[in-house]
Amino acid sequence: MKALSQKRRHPLAAVALLLLGLILTGGLYAAATAPTAKADTTTYTAADTEEGSKLFIANCATCHGMGAVGSPSGPSLVGVGAASVDFQVGTGRMPMENQGPQAEQKPAQFNEEQTKQLAAYVASLAPGPAVPAEEYTDGGGNAAEGGELFRVNCAMCHNAAAAGGALTRGKYAPALAGVSNEHIYEAMVTGPQNMPVFNDANITPEGKRDIITFLNTIENNGSPGGADLGALGPVSEGLFAWVAGLGVIIAFTIWLTSRTS
Repeated sequence: MKALSQKRRHPLAAVALLLLGLILTGGLYAAATAPTAKADTTTYTAADTEEGSKLFIANCATCHGMGAVGSPSGPSLVGVGAASVDFQVGTGRMPMENQGPQAEQKPAQFNEEQTKQLAAYVASLAPGPAVPAEEYTDGGGNAAEGGELFRVNCAMCHNAAAAGGALTRGKYAPALAGVSNEHIYEAMVTGPQNMPVFNDANITPEGKRDIITFLNTIENNGSPGGADLGALGPVSEGLFAWVAGLGVIIAFTIWLTSRTS
């Protein structure tokens, strides 16, 4: 007991306990916040991966490097997962036409089969977010819950009506009308461009499904109150009222003065 007591009073005992506590805290935090979505290579065949490798070397390696390890012209794709490839290539953002503040959406340069093959190759490099299951992209969630989640997490950039908005340095958050449910989900789990990553610890798969349902609802309902004026809110509405209202007043005044003269 005396020897044990002396060891407790060792000058380095407090440092050792502090380090142990930091290691345990960091490990628990990492386990709690780590993304739960993993690359789903079981849906791809070896032929998909092989063909995807050929497509990657011919079309993507110039910027992303051989083996997708990155280069001065493009980031590493190791660990981004199949979802990132399906989103970027499926929306035409990749390959980029030219360097700019962010990759712009354009007609896709690869068909669905080729996109799947590229996704298979990148997914084979390291675990990462997978292409979402249909149960989370069917639009059958709770639109009210999804609206609340969207306003809390997304509206500050994409606008409360998902009409998009300007960011800094020439960047922007795109409008979400016409975007497929799969691409919306993939954007949430991969964080393309300036968008943060919403892993399952931030927004659950069910929550993402609710957000998709909300976006489908507002897109299908249109603008029941009349012209949405870009869905930019009171600024555009107030500007329209001032311009149109003052225009009517000025025109009426001119008409009155012409009558009296």
